[in-house]
Amino acid sequence: MEKTKEKTGAVHAGHRQRMKRRFLKTGLDDFQPHEVLELLLFYAIPQKDTNALAHRLLHKFGSLSAVIDAPLEELEAVEGIGESAAVFLKLLPQLLRRYEQDLKNSTKRLCGYEAIGEYLTARFVGRKTEVVVLLLMDSKGKILFCDVVNEGTAVTANIYIKEIVTLAVRYGAVTAVLAHNHPSGECTPSRQDIETTQWVFAALENVEVRLLDHVIVSGQDYLSLAQVGLLPELFGA
Repeated sequence: MEKTKEKTGAVHAGHRQRMKRRFLKTGLDDFQPHEVLELLLFYAIPQKDTNALAHRLLHKFGSLSAVIDAPLEELEAVEGIGESAAVFLKLLPQLLRRYEQDLKNSTKRLCGYEAIGEYLTARFVGRKTEVVVLLLMDSKGKILFCDVVNEGTAVTANIYIKEIVTLAVRYGAVTAVLAHNHPSGECTPSRQDIETTQWVFAALENVEVRLLDHVIVSGQDYLSLAQVGLLPELFGA
C-alpha cells in the first residue's frame, strides 16, 4: 500500500512539473480552462490531484470566470475544496484589481471621458456589492485621489456627500468624477443616480470643485452620464 501511495505521489509530482514547465514556456494561451484551474490549485492544494477537482469546479459553475466569482461558501461546498483553496481563488480578482490600479498609478493624467471610464472600470473588478468610488484630479487631469468612499449591499450604496466634499478640499482638487457599480444589472442610471449626481454637483460647486462626470459600471461595461448627454444642465449639452 505504501509503495502504491509513493508511486501515485511521484506521478502527480511529475505531472505538476510538466505543467509548470509548459506554462513557463508558452504562458496560458494554449491552456484549456480546466488546465488553468488545475495549475492554480497546485499552489493551494500541494499534495492532491487537482485535475479532477478543476473539472468538478467547472462542471458546477460553468466557466473559469464563474468559478473565480463564486461565493466563498459555494466554493467550500465542492468536494476537495477546503477553506485555503477557496480563499486562494477569491484572492485572484482582488489581486487583478490591485495590479490594474498599480499600472494606472497616481502619476497618470486622464483626459477625456473614455480614458476616465476605462480607468474607473478597473476599480470594480471582482466586486459583488455596490460601491462608490471618488476620483479627484488637478487642473491638468493628474490623479490626486481615487478610492472607495462607501460600500453597500448588492443592491444599493449610500453616498455620503459630506465625505466627498471633505476629501475634495483636503486634496486640493479642481475636478472630480463620481463612479459606482451595478453588480447585478445594466449601466442604466436610476432616478436615485440622477438625483445623487445633482446633489454632489451642487455640493462640490460650493467649494469650487467641478464634477466632470458620474460613471456607472457593470462588469466590463460602463456608462458616462456626461458623455451620453444626460443632465446637460450640469455637464453641458
